[in-house]
Amino acid sequence: MSKIKTIGIIPARYASSRFPGKPLVDIAGKSMIQRVYEQAAKSHCLDDVVVATDDERIFAHVSSFGGKALMTADTHQSGTDRCAEVLTVHTGFDVAVNIQGDEPYIDPAQIDLLVACFENADVQIATLIKKITSVEELFNTGIPKVVVDLQGRAIYFSRQTIPFQRNAPSQDWLHLHRYYKHIGIYGYRTETLAEITKLPLSVLEKAEALEQLRWIENGYAIQTAETTLETIAVDTPEDLDRVLKTIEKP
Repeated sequence: MSKIKTIGIIPARYASSRFPGKPLVDIAGKSMIQRVYEQAAKSHCLDDVVVATDDERIFAHVSSFGGKALMTADTHQSGTDRCAEVLTVHTGFDVAVNIQGDEPYIDPAQIDLLVACFENADVQIATLIKKITSVEELFNTGIPKVVVDLQGRAIYFSRQTIPFQRNAPSQDWLHLHRYYKHIGIYGYRTETLAEITKLPLSVLEKAEALEQLRWIENGYAIQTAETTLETIAVDTPEDLDRVLKTIEKP
């Protein structure tokens, strides 16, 4: 089988309600977006890496450190839509990987694990999951959970804890089932990405505020791969403080 040609796309917006200017914030001498870009570039499976932004400041900054950036429309509702626009300019790729722009220390091995899913020609969309090991994570509605079938395909995503253990106290749930949280990196066949961005908002997506439910509701299969690596997302200034304290530890 010929090599899958893959592009990594990092959507980056300046206007964030919880953390304006987040992509340009300094993390131990480098911006957030530069750290994400450099980590993605270490992947063995990406043939190209591009930052997709609607902000001239981010575009100029990425260009200043030698990265590739593309100005995209400011009307996109999601990073998925922004990725689809990139593929109208950067053509000839089989798979696109949507890399979160707020994970400055993403491990390139996670990207490679995701891309490996597409060695199966039937895989349309892929994402990563990680075993939940603490009760705190299990019942944290800020952490999306996912249930998978026997082939590792996602059945459903929810902010609630699923499956519900009807006949057991909550403190015992982790001993009764292998629970997974969703790691928010996606890979798509490029033709699939073009299709899913044309789908209207779905009932399940609206209920849970989880975009991937729109794809499932419309019959698209999402293959998962299990990672053992933790990700550190920076959503707020408080998250950044925690990251900086981790870096400063001897």
